[in-house]
Amino acid sequence: MRVEIWTDIACPWCYVGKARFDKALAAFPHRDEVEVVHRSFELDPGRAKGDVQPVITMLTRKYGMSEAQAQAGEDHLGAQAAAEGLEYRTRDRDHGNTFDMHRLLHFAKERGRQDELIQVLYRANFAEERSVFTEGDERLVELAAAAGLDAEAARAVLADPDAHADDVRADEREAARLGATGVPFFVLDRTYGVSGAQPSEVFTQALTQAWGERSPLLKPVGQGDHEDGAACGPDGCAVPQQG
Repeated sequence: MRVEIWTDIACPWCYVGKARFDKALAAFPHRDEVEVVHRSFELDPGRAKGDVQPVITMLTRKYGMSEAQAQAGEDHLGAQAAAEGLEYRTRDRDHGNTFDMHRLLHFAKERGRQDELIQVLYRANFAEERSVFTEGDERLVELAAAAGLDAEAARAVLADPDAHADDVRADEREAARLGATGVPFFVLDRTYGVSGAQPSEVFTQALTQAWGERSPLLKPVGQGDHEDGAACGPDGCAVPQQG
């Protein structure tokens, strides 16, 4: 069975959603027969490569939030990440263009190291003090090497702006065809779709259903109490409300 996951490295709910999905997959009886493929989805495709801003500044300018609202959203996201055992810096993170990271992820897929690279990139973006946006290609080469990829080969990919660019654009077109307007977006065997960073039990349900049934394309999983999974889209990232 194949699970395709559309995500963006700049998406905090993708970071949280991956942890929740991984937890469900680890407990799934047929986990060794599940292939996970990470697909590209840029939340900010029009941003120039050198245009890097603090996350709080980006949120206030792009979505009209106050600084207090933006910071409260980051604090809520930090709490959600912590609940999944993830580190999350709620202060002083940067936001920028992720296209080169997506190109590297396609390169990593060819080398059988895609999941390792996306995990390294998530941690670098959300948990580490150093920015993934301000240090140029060498920072990404360093992270690729940390994921087990050949540094020189990764450097060559980054030096060629056409390398895997078509793969990224093809993923994004496919996301649009499938109706994905935000991420994370999970597609199981091109049969079931799960939108957002759903609780682990929803992913367990989806894996079980997709394993046992073959049905028309993209039957939604996670209705009822979990219908609206938190996600990031063109209008920003959903923020959990305090009870």
